[in-house]
Amino acid sequence: MIILFVILIVGAVLIFVSCQTMRSGYESAPYKVVRTDAKFELRDYPSLSVVETPMAASGNSDDGSFMRLVRFITGANEAKQKIAMTTPVFMSGNDTNRTMAFVLPAKLNATTAPKPADGAVAVRELPGGRFAVLRFSGGRNAKREAETLARLKTWLAAQGLKTSASPVYGYFDPPWTPSFLRRNEVMLQVEVGQ
Repeated sequence: MIILFVILIVGAVLIFVSCQTMRSGYESAPYKVVRTDAKFELRDYPSLSVVETPMAASGNSDDGSFMRLVRFITGANEAKQKIAMTTPVFMSGNDTNRTMAFVLPAKLNATTAPKPADGAVAVRELPGGRFAVLRFSGGRNAKREAETLARLKTWLAAQGLKTSASPVYGYFDPPWTPSFLRRNEVMLQVEVGQ
């Protein structure tokens, strides 16, 4: 019984360490933390170059949007150039205009990145700004996203901060990462001057 317990503990530690190593192996979108309050952060993001594609109105990433972006970074572009995966994968928009985006590595920007071979994929620049952010774990689902967004909005109201855009969700881990170890974030841009 003790041996089984030790094997389970060692296995859990190995899973945790491998997930942390996987995430840290990717370049991530840069930001500067301006303020922290428990689990909430205010961050300043610079402008980011992304490769972006539309998602189904349902927000379901099984609609092919993820694979369109994967094909782009694995060489389905005019230069047939392979591009490193980064974190997070951003999902944003409303029911009529949802998008998924991969942040391009820092060495590329909207003008130096290769042109997509797929007409449903575009390279563009996201403007920088200040964002309120709340991190959460678990798999991606609408209920968890709504609950986390409500918590972030409640915190923003208590701080007297106003938002100027719809939420952006950031997902940092590959799908094989155990749900409880996943790093996900909901972000709302804060109006300038706050």
